[in-house]
Amino acid sequence: MGKVLRGIRGAITIEENSKEHIVAGAEELLMEILSKNKINTEDIASIFFSTTKDLNAEYPAVAARKQELLNVALFCTHEMDIPGGLQKCLRILLHVNTEQGYNDVKHIYLKGAKILRPDLAENI
Repeated sequence: MGKVLRGIRGAITIEENSKEHIVAGAEELLMEILSKNKINTEDIASIFFSTTKDLNAEYPAVAARKQELLNVALFCTHEMDIPGGLQKCLRILLHVNTEQGYNDVKHIYLKGAKILRPDLAENI
């Protein structure tokens, strides 16, 4: 099988709404996704970052630029504000060209975000 486009997702909770914490959290999650899935950065098609509305001190895409992902399409957005939803949460949806099968990609959930998908958090 040749390369196909796959979506890989992940989430992490952020300690506080500050530039430093948002970028550090985004970088930690992004690097974990790349590492666990053995992704070559030139195979990344795009990265969508989303945050809950209580995280607005910085664009999480700054973390990708720090990793010199300069030619990757990036997008940042806020999530819906659902009553009782997880707060201070940053999510990534990474689109990557890969030879990995659908069931072989590893979705990554870190820190307090493990409660969103405990079935996937256990697999890392």
